Amino acid sequence: MSFSTNAFSIFEKSIRDYHLKDSVDATVSNPYPFQSLEYYLYLKNWIDTVQWHLEDIIRDPDINPDKALEIKRRIDKSNQDRTDLVELIDSYFLDKYKNVKIQPLASINTESPAWAIDRLSILALKIYHMQQESMRKEINSSHYESVINKLNVLLEQKNDLSSAIDRLLTDIEAGNKYMKVYKQMKMYNDPSLNPVLYGKK
Repeated sequence: MSFSTNAFSIFEKSIRDYHLKDSVDATVSNPYPFQSLEYYLYLKNWIDTVQWHLEDIIRDPDINPDKALEIKRRIDKSNQDRTDLVELIDSYFLDKYKNVKIQPLASINTESPAWAIDRLSILALKIYHMQQESMRKEINSSHYESVINKLNVLLEQKNDLSSAIDRLLTDIEAGNKYMKVYKQMKMYNDPSLNPVLYGKK
């Protein structure tokens, strides 16, 4: 089984598990060994899935402003957790390939493996929810056709992205590509770099 196939199946399991309770406050019950790559992939998608639904909730036009602010701050924290986890997954790959001999003509990719995996996790969510939309009984034929067309595009995108991720990992393992991890350095979360925060001192 390719890496991307295994990762996508983990993402699908996380999404299915979340929807057993379908609550942004549900407790994650990660079935994989602690600190294994599978554990991190499952946790990554769980964070994405909760945030997906938080993003839905906050768009309710009748939401209480205090509740909206609470959710916005929760989304901010989720984004930071997501970034931290992506960087942790990249650290796994850096360690895995640390002894690979870099070939003379090797090049760096536009994004690291884990940020590509991040996009695959989000894509798994898009596919799941578009499939759910296609099963709504009250939609008319025009809307159904639109949903199916979008779903087909998402499935094609999944195949392309999966192939690209597997190729990237193969190239890194062979020394034809090399990777670096640049910390995201999100300034708005840093009290020493956000002027709104350090201005209050």
